[in-house]
Amino acid sequence: MEALKRNPLVKKIGLNRILLVCVLIVMYIGFAITSPTFLSYSRILSAMNYVYFLGFLSLGVTFVIATGGIDFSIGPVMFCCALISGYCLTSYGVPMVPAMIISVFVGFLFGCFNGYLVAYWDIPPFIVSMASMNIAKGTASVFTKTQSVSWPQSSSAEGWYRNLIKIGNIPVGLFIFLAFAILCAVILNKTKIGRYILCLGSNTEAVRLSGVNVKRWKMAAYVICGTLVGIAAIFYVAAYTTVQPGYGDQYNNEAIAGCVMGGTSMAGGLASISGTVIGVFIIALLQEGILALGLNKNYQLIITGIIVIAAVYFDVLGRRRKN
Repeated sequence: MEALKRNPLVKKIGLNRILLVCVLIVMYIGFAITSPTFLSYSRILSAMNYVYFLGFLSLGVTFVIATGGIDFSIGPVMFCCALISGYCLTSYGVPMVPAMIISVFVGFLFGCFNGYLVAYWDIPPFIVSMASMNIAKGTASVFTKTQSVSWPQSSSAEGWYRNLIKIGNIPVGLFIFLAFAILCAVILNKTKIGRYILCLGSNTEAVRLSGVNVKRWKMAAYVICGTLVGIAAIFYVAAYTTVQPGYGDQYNNEAIAGCVMGGTSMAGGLASISGTVIGVFIIALLQEGILALGLNKNYQLIITGIIVIAAVYFDVLGRRRKN
Protein backbone atom coordinates (compact mmCIF):
# COMPACT_ATOMS: atom_id res chain seq x y z
CA MET A 1 0.00 0.00 0.00
CA GLU A 2 2.83 2.40 0.88
CA ALA A 3 4.53 1.68 -2.45
CA LEU A 4 1.22 2.41 -4.22
CA LYS A 5 0.88 5.72 -2.40
CA ARG A 6 4.40 6.72 -3.49
CA ASN A 7 3.65 6.01 -7.16
CA PRO A 8 3.88 9.34 -9.09
CA LEU A 9 0.68 8.67 -11.06
CA VAL A 10 -1.24 7.73 -7.89
CA LYS A 11 0.07 10.86 -6.17
CA LYS A 12 -1.08 13.03 -9.08
CA ILE A 13 -4.57 11.52 -9.36
CA GLY A 14 -5.04 10.76 -5.66
CA LEU A 15 -5.46 7.34 -4.07
CA ASN A 16 -8.91 8.26 -2.75
CA ARG A 17 -10.17 9.15 -6.25
CA ILE A 18 -8.76 5.94 -7.72
CA LEU A 19 -10.48 3.85 -5.02
CA LEU A 20 -13.76 5.71 -5.60
CA VAL A 21 -13.63 5.01 -9.35
CA CYS A 22 -12.96 1.34 -8.58
CA VAL A 23 -15.98 1.29 -6.23
CA LEU A 24 -18.09 2.90 -8.97
CA ILE A 25 -17.02 0.26 -11.53
CA VAL A 26 -17.58 -2.64 -9.11
CA MET A 27 -21.04 -1.29 -8.21
CA TYR A 28 -21.99 -0.98 -11.88
CA ILE A 29 -20.83 -4.52 -12.68
CA GLY A 30 -22.56 -5.89 -9.57
CA PHE A 31 -25.90 -4.27 -10.37
CA ALA A 32 -25.61 -5.30 -14.03
CA ILE A 33 -25.12 -8.94 -13.03
CA THR A 34 -27.93 -9.02 -10.47
CA SER A 35 -30.36 -7.02 -12.61
CA PRO A 36 -30.04 -7.25 -16.42
CA THR A 37 -32.42 -4.28 -16.88
CA PHE A 38 -29.79 -2.10 -15.20
CA LEU A 39 -27.80 -2.09 -18.45
CA SER A 40 -30.57 -0.35 -20.39
CA TYR A 41 -29.81 3.17 -21.65
CA SER A 42 -33.05 4.46 -20.15
CA ARG A 43 -31.87 3.31 -16.72
CA ILE A 44 -28.59 5.19 -17.20
CA LEU A 45 -30.45 8.35 -18.23
CA SER A 46 -32.63 7.98 -15.14
CA ALA A 47 -29.52 7.81 -12.97
CA MET A 48 -28.22 10.93 -14.72
CA ASN A 49 -31.39 12.83 -13.75
CA TYR A 50 -30.49 12.14 -10.14
CA VAL A 51 -26.87 13.17 -10.66
CA TYR A 52 -27.71 16.65 -11.92
CA PHE A 53 -29.59 18.16 -9.01
CA LEU A 54 -27.76 16.11 -6.35
CA GLY A 55 -24.47 17.13 -7.96
CA PHE A 56 -25.20 20.84 -7.61
CA LEU A 57 -26.24 20.32 -3.98
CA SER A 58 -22.98 18.45 -3.28
CA LEU A 59 -20.84 21.06 -5.04
CA GLY A 60 -22.45 23.76 -2.91
CA VAL A 61 -22.10 21.99 0.42
CA THR A 62 -18.45 21.19 -0.39
CA PHE A 63 -17.62 24.88 0.04
CA VAL A 64 -19.44 25.02 3.38
CA ILE A 65 -17.87 21.87 4.79
CA ALA A 66 -14.45 23.09 3.64
CA THR A 67 -14.79 25.93 6.18
CA GLY A 68 -15.56 23.43 8.95
CA GLY A 69 -19.28 24.24 8.79
CA ILE A 70 -22.35 22.26 7.74
CA ASP A 71 -25.65 22.97 6.03
CA PHE A 72 -28.60 20.64 6.55
CA SER A 73 -31.03 23.01 4.83
CA ILE A 74 -29.92 22.45 1.23
CA GLY A 75 -32.66 19.92 0.34
CA PRO A 76 -35.63 21.93 1.69
CA VAL A 77 -34.13 25.16 0.29
CA MET A 78 -33.91 23.51 -3.14
CA PHE A 79 -37.60 22.63 -2.91
CA CYS A 80 -38.39 26.14 -1.69
CA CYS A 81 -36.59 27.62 -4.72
CA ALA A 82 -38.45 25.29 -7.09
CA LEU A 83 -41.83 25.95 -5.47
CA ILE A 84 -41.58 29.75 -5.31
CA SER A 85 -40.21 30.14 -8.85
CA GLY A 86 -42.64 27.52 -10.19
CA TYR A 87 -45.61 29.23 -8.53
CA CYS A 88 -44.53 32.55 -10.03
CA LEU A 89 -44.37 30.80 -13.40
CA THR A 90 -47.72 28.99 -13.26
CA SER A 91 -49.86 31.35 -11.17
CA TYR A 92 -48.47 34.82 -11.90
CA GLY A 93 -47.49 34.34 -15.52
CA VAL A 94 -43.79 35.03 -15.01
CA PRO A 95 -41.84 33.92 -18.13
CA MET A 96 -39.52 30.93 -17.92
CA VAL A 97 -36.15 32.71 -17.84
CA PRO A 98 -37.16 35.18 -15.06
CA ALA A 99 -38.66 32.24 -13.13
CA MET A 100 -35.33 30.42 -13.34
CA ILE A 101 -33.56 33.58 -12.17
CA ILE A 102 -35.99 33.75 -9.23
CA SER A 103 -35.01 30.19 -8.29
CA VAL A 104 -31.32 31.08 -8.20
CA PHE A 105 -32.05 34.34 -6.36
CA VAL A 106 -34.05 32.58 -3.63
CA GLY A 107 -31.15 30.17 -3.12
CA PHE A 108 -28.77 33.13 -3.01
CA LEU A 109 -30.88 34.81 -0.32
CA PHE A 110 -30.89 31.69 1.84
CA GLY A 111 -27.12 31.48 1.39
CA CYS A 112 -26.77 35.09 2.55
CA PHE A 113 -29.08 34.41 5.50
CA ASN A 114 -27.22 31.29 6.63
CA GLY A 115 -23.80 32.80 6.04
CA TYR A 116 -24.58 36.02 7.88
CA LEU A 117 -25.87 34.23 10.97
CA VAL A 118 -22.90 31.84 11.05
CA ALA A 119 -20.19 34.39 10.24
CA TYR A 120 -21.40 37.60 11.87
CA TRP A 121 -23.61 36.36 14.72
CA ASP A 122 -21.42 33.33 15.54
CA ILE A 123 -24.42 31.00 15.72
CA PRO A 124 -23.34 27.35 15.26
CA PRO A 125 -23.87 26.18 11.64
CA PHE A 126 -25.86 23.16 12.82
CA ILE A 127 -28.44 25.39 14.56
CA VAL A 128 -28.60 27.86 11.68
CA SER A 129 -29.12 25.18 9.06
CA MET A 130 -31.81 23.42 11.11
CA ALA A 131 -33.67 26.71 11.56
CA SER A 132 -33.20 27.57 7.89
CA MET A 133 -34.58 24.17 6.91
CA ASN A 134 -37.83 24.88 8.74
CA ILE A 135 -37.99 28.44 7.39
CA ALA A 136 -37.58 27.12 3.84
CA LYS A 137 -40.36 24.56 4.29
CA GLY A 138 -42.70 27.10 5.89
CA THR A 139 -41.97 29.83 3.35
CA ALA A 140 -42.62 27.51 0.41
CA SER A 141 -45.88 26.25 1.94
CA VAL A 142 -47.15 29.75 2.70
CA PHE A 143 -46.18 31.10 -0.73
CA THR A 144 -47.84 28.25 -2.63
CA LYS A 145 -50.76 27.92 -0.18
CA THR A 146 -49.55 24.35 0.59
CA GLN A 147 -50.17 23.33 -3.03
CA SER A 148 -47.81 21.28 -5.17
CA VAL A 149 -46.43 23.01 -8.25
CA SER A 150 -46.05 21.37 -11.67
CA TRP A 151 -43.62 22.96 -14.08
CA PRO A 152 -44.46 22.83 -17.84
CA GLN A 153 -44.10 19.55 -19.71
CA SER A 154 -41.83 19.18 -22.75
CA SER A 155 -44.78 19.47 -25.14
CA SER A 156 -45.71 23.00 -23.97
CA ALA A 157 -44.26 26.26 -25.25
CA GLU A 158 -42.33 26.81 -22.03
CA GLY A 159 -41.13 23.22 -21.88
CA TRP A 160 -37.81 24.06 -23.56
CA TYR A 161 -36.17 24.29 -20.13
CA ARG A 162 -36.20 20.48 -19.97
CA ASN A 163 -33.55 20.52 -22.71
CA LEU A 164 -31.15 21.50 -19.94
CA ILE A 165 -30.97 17.84 -18.94
CA LYS A 166 -31.64 15.95 -22.15
CA ILE A 167 -32.05 16.55 -25.89
CA GLY A 168 -33.28 13.33 -27.44
CA ASN A 169 -31.06 10.74 -25.80
CA ILE A 170 -28.12 13.09 -25.31
CA PRO A 171 -27.51 13.87 -21.59
CA VAL A 172 -26.90 17.61 -21.98
CA GLY A 173 -27.21 18.07 -18.24
CA LEU A 174 -24.08 15.99 -17.71
CA PHE A 175 -21.95 18.45 -19.69
CA ILE A 176 -23.46 21.42 -17.87
CA PHE A 177 -22.88 19.81 -14.48
CA LEU A 178 -19.27 18.92 -15.30
CA ALA A 179 -18.67 22.47 -16.57
CA PHE A 180 -19.91 23.85 -13.23
CA ALA A 181 -17.76 21.28 -11.39
CA ILE A 182 -14.66 22.51 -13.25
CA LEU A 183 -15.61 26.11 -12.42
CA CYS A 184 -16.02 25.19 -8.73
CA ALA A 185 -12.64 23.40 -8.76
CA VAL A 186 -10.98 26.50 -10.21
CA ILE A 187 -12.65 28.74 -7.60
CA LEU A 188 -11.68 26.45 -4.72
CA ASN A 189 -8.10 25.72 -5.78
CA LYS A 190 -6.97 28.65 -7.92
CA THR A 191 -8.59 31.78 -6.48
CA LYS A 192 -8.23 33.87 -3.35
CA ILE A 193 -11.74 33.06 -2.14
CA GLY A 194 -11.04 29.31 -2.40
CA ARG A 195 -7.72 29.55 -0.59
CA TYR A 196 -9.29 31.56 2.24
CA ILE A 197 -12.19 29.11 2.53
CA LEU A 198 -9.78 26.18 2.88
CA CYS A 199 -7.60 28.11 5.33
CA LEU A 200 -10.65 28.88 7.46
CA GLY A 201 -11.28 25.16 7.81
CA SER A 202 -7.66 24.50 8.75
CA ASN A 203 -7.13 27.25 11.33
CA THR A 204 -9.62 30.11 11.58
CA GLU A 205 -7.72 31.91 14.33
CA ALA A 206 -4.46 31.94 12.38
CA VAL A 207 -6.26 33.38 9.36
CA ARG A 208 -7.85 36.08 11.50
CA LEU A 209 -4.53 37.02 13.09
CA SER A 210 -2.98 37.39 9.63
CA GLY A 211 -5.38 40.27 8.95
CA VAL A 212 -7.93 38.46 6.76
CA ASN A 213 -11.62 39.34 7.10
CA VAL A 214 -12.68 35.90 8.32
CA LYS A 215 -16.38 36.72 8.49
CA ARG A 216 -16.59 37.86 4.87
CA TRP A 217 -15.02 34.71 3.44
CA LYS A 218 -16.95 32.38 5.72
CA MET A 219 -20.19 34.01 4.58
CA ALA A 220 -19.01 33.70 0.96
CA ALA A 221 -18.94 29.90 1.27
CA TYR A 222 -22.61 29.83 2.28
CA VAL A 223 -23.56 32.28 -0.47
CA ILE A 224 -21.89 30.06 -3.09
CA CYS A 225 -23.71 27.06 -1.62
CA GLY A 226 -27.09 28.81 -1.68
CA THR A 227 -26.62 29.92 -5.29
CA LEU A 228 -25.76 26.38 -6.40
CA VAL A 229 -28.82 25.09 -4.51
CA GLY A 230 -30.98 27.50 -6.54
CA ILE A 231 -29.46 26.06 -9.72
CA ALA A 232 -30.05 22.53 -8.40
CA ALA A 233 -33.76 23.37 -8.11
CA ILE A 234 -33.91 24.14 -11.85
CA PHE A 235 -32.36 20.79 -12.72
CA TYR A 236 -34.66 18.98 -10.29
CA VAL A 237 -37.81 20.32 -11.94
CA ALA A 238 -36.30 19.76 -15.39
CA ALA A 239 -36.07 16.08 -14.46
CA TYR A 240 -39.25 15.57 -12.40
CA THR A 241 -41.45 18.67 -13.08
CA THR A 242 -43.65 18.34 -9.95
CA VAL A 243 -42.60 19.67 -6.54
CA GLN A 244 -44.46 19.32 -3.22
CA PRO A 245 -44.09 21.53 -0.13
CA GLY A 246 -42.50 20.05 3.00
CA TYR A 247 -40.03 17.76 1.26
CA GLY A 248 -36.32 17.77 0.50
CA ASP A 249 -34.79 16.51 3.77
CA GLN A 250 -33.81 13.21 2.20
CA TYR A 251 -31.35 14.90 -0.14
CA ASN A 252 -29.30 16.52 2.63
CA ASN A 253 -27.54 13.33 3.71
CA GLU A 254 -27.07 12.15 0.13
CA ALA A 255 -25.39 15.41 -0.91
CA ILE A 256 -23.19 15.43 2.19
CA ALA A 257 -22.37 11.73 1.68
CA GLY A 258 -21.22 12.38 -1.89
CA CYS A 259 -19.11 15.28 -0.67
CA VAL A 260 -17.48 13.53 2.31
CA MET A 261 -17.00 10.28 0.42
CA GLY A 262 -15.11 12.25 -2.22
CA GLY A 263 -12.48 13.38 0.27
CA THR A 264 -13.84 16.58 1.78
CA SER A 265 -13.06 16.55 5.48
CA MET A 266 -15.89 17.22 7.93
CA ALA A 267 -13.33 19.01 10.09
CA GLY A 268 -12.69 21.49 7.28
CA GLY A 269 -9.52 22.58 5.51
CA LEU A 270 -9.55 19.79 2.93
CA ALA A 271 -11.89 19.53 -0.06
CA SER A 272 -11.97 17.83 -3.45
CA ILE A 273 -14.43 18.85 -6.16
CA SER A 274 -13.42 15.93 -8.40
CA GLY A 275 -13.93 13.57 -5.47
CA THR A 276 -17.35 15.10 -4.84
CA VAL A 277 -18.32 14.48 -8.48
CA ILE A 278 -17.33 10.80 -8.24
CA GLY A 279 -19.14 10.51 -4.89
CA VAL A 280 -22.32 11.89 -6.45
CA PHE A 281 -22.15 9.31 -9.24
CA ILE A 282 -21.80 6.55 -6.64
CA ILE A 283 -24.88 7.78 -4.73
CA ALA A 284 -26.92 8.08 -7.96
CA LEU A 285 -25.81 4.64 -9.12
CA LEU A 286 -26.73 3.20 -5.73
CA GLN A 287 -30.19 4.76 -5.92
CA GLU A 288 -30.85 3.47 -9.43
CA GLY A 289 -29.39 0.05 -8.69
CA ILE A 290 -31.63 -0.44 -5.67
CA LEU A 291 -34.68 0.47 -7.76
CA ALA A 292 -33.53 -1.93 -10.51
CA LEU A 293 -33.41 -4.73 -7.94
CA GLY A 294 -37.03 -4.00 -7.01
CA LEU A 295 -36.20 -2.70 -3.55
CA ASN A 296 -37.68 0.48 -2.07
CA LYS A 297 -35.79 3.69 -1.35
CA ASN A 298 -35.53 2.91 2.37
CA TYR A 299 -32.61 0.60 1.62
CA GLN A 300 -30.77 3.47 -0.01
CA LEU A 301 -31.33 5.60 3.08
CA ILE A 302 -29.81 2.88 5.25
CA ILE A 303 -26.78 2.44 2.99
CA THR A 304 -26.28 6.20 2.62
CA GLY A 305 -26.26 6.59 6.40
CA ILE A 306 -23.64 3.85 6.69
CA ILE A 307 -21.56 5.54 3.96
CA VAL A 308 -21.60 8.86 5.84
CA ILE A 309 -20.48 7.20 9.11
CA ALA A 310 -17.74 5.21 7.33
CA ALA A 311 -16.46 8.24 5.40
CA VAL A 312 -16.27 10.41 8.52
CA TYR A 313 -14.63 7.59 10.49
CA PHE A 314 -11.88 7.13 7.89
CA ASP A 315 -11.41 10.91 7.78
CA VAL A 316 -10.89 10.93 11.55
CA LEU A 317 -8.41 8.04 11.31
CA GLY A 318 -6.49 9.84 8.57
CA ARG A 319 -6.20 12.99 10.66
CA ARG A 320 -5.03 11.00 13.68
CA ARG A 321 -2.25 9.42 11.63
CA LYS A 322 -1.13 12.83 10.35
CA ASN A 323 -1.11 14.25 13.86
